[in-house]
This record gives sequence, C-alpha cells and structure tokens, in this order.
Amino acid sequence: MIHKEIPLAPRGAKTAGTLTTYFLDNDPSMDASRKRPVVIVCPGGGYRIVSAREAEPVAMRFVAAGCHAAVLRYAVAPEAKWPDASLQLAAAILHVREHAQEYHIDSAKVVVAGFSAGGHLAAAAGTLWNDPALYEALGADPRAIRPDAMILGYPVITSGLYTHGGSFANLTTGTPDARDEALASALSLETRVTSETPPAFLWHTASDPGVPVENSLLFFSALHRCGVEAALHIYPRGVHGLSLANVETRSSAGVGVEKECQSWVGLALEWLDTQLGIYEERED
Repeated sequence: MIHKEIPLAPRGAKTAGTLTTYFLDNDPSMDASRKRPVVIVCPGGGYRIVSAREAEPVAMRFVAAGCHAAVLRYAVAPEAKWPDASLQLAAAILHVREHAQEYHIDSAKVVVAGFSAGGHLAAAAGTLWNDPALYEALGADPRAIRPDAMILGYPVITSGLYTHGGSFANLTTGTPDARDEALASALSLETRVTSETPPAFLWHTASDPGVPVENSLLFFSALHRCGVEAALHIYPRGVHGLSLANVETRSSAGVGVEKECQSWVGLALEWLDTQLGIYEERED
C-alpha cells in the first residue's frame, strides 16, 4: 500500500491541510498495469473540526471494494474560512491526477465523498470547479480540479431556510457567532448547479435533526433540473453523522448504529460502477 501524508498548502490558503493516502499497490501476479478509481474522503465537522468517524473507516471500506482512497484533513475555523478548504480539496484532486501514473490511478475516475460539512466541501468541488478563486490560485486548468463523481452523505447544501447555520458561519467568517450573508448566499450550492456539474449519489435520513433532509432534496432537484444524473436515497430514521452507521463508527456516546442505513456503501459502489465502470477491469 502507498500510505503517505501529503501536505497541501496551495497559494491563497491561509493554513495547510493534509491528504492521507491509502493506495493499493499493483502486483505482477495479478495485474501490474491496473489503474483504479480514487475516492477522496472529506469528513464532516461543521467546518470547525474534521471528524475521525467519517475519515479512515470510510476510506477503508472503499479500499476493501478495490478502490484507492484518501482522506482530506482540511483547514477549519477559526484559523480558516472560505476558500481555504476548497483550495485544499482542489489541490488534492490536482495532485492525484498529476501523479496518476505513480499511484496507479485512473485519472478519469476521481471521486469526492463528503459527509455533513464535508459534503458541502465535496459538493463545492463539483459546482465551483470553474470558479477563478480556485483554479487560478492553483495555476490549473479548471477541468483538472473537477471531480468525476460525488458521493454526499447528509450534506450541508443550502444557506436558506433549511441551513445548518454553524457550518455557514464557520465557513464564511471563521466564527460560530455570525456569518457573511452575501458569501453564504454565493456558497448555497443548490444555486450553483449547472449541466457541467458531475453526477452525484446522495443519502440522508428523514429524521436528521442536525442537517435537514431538505438539503439533499434541494441539491437533487437542482441536479435533476440541469439534466445531471443523480441518485438519492432517503432512509426513514437515523441521527446526524451516521458515517458507516455501524458499530465501527458509532460515537463515544454509543449512538450512530442504524442497520438499515448501512446499505449506503453498497448502493454507492453499484452507482459508481454504473457511472464510471469502476469494476470493468475485473470482468472475466
């Protein structure tokens, strides 16, 4: 396994992030030339922390399915605000594409997977990839930082009626006490979807008390209106921050196990295979 801690300090970001890689080695006894998709995992935490529960355990599930995976530990408030985290995710996408041969990555199969505020970060990568604030800071072609697909778990999306206020306050001002309304409106991602937004897989619980399910509904509706392929799975019950929804990722308080919601991983992998052909090299 290629296991690295790669510092990410793109120009324009006030603080650095880290990309931790879990890339599978090729072996001549199987397929020395195999190229795999890569899933960059963006944990949640309200843009105030980076949740360990939505980091390595999630990456390991994608590795077990035959994908490369990496975890982005991005800069958060109070040290960071927009566009720091988005610059770091764009730099991570650019890095894996530029080093695709070294890492045995299929550069046309770069996936971002985000949860809660990390879902906002991942969805921003898919909707704001052509924003000059991102690609110009990296000196990159806009399409080099565009993900090929998004997996969004109970994502923060809207700054409107169904917003998660803390995430937008931390993102736009670096403090939980107030938010920059103009910037929050610009980062309300249901308004930033276009026909060039990559396809998305979304899952949420109807009973989520932290980030209302309407966030996923609004984003799915915007994707659908623009003709972007999307899948949306709404489970009837479950607390916020479920991650894998199993014992492995339950919280220290013992909550976060929801058997029905555990199916999201398999559904997401099937959807990725339909979208990107992630298993095509394994066919007999």
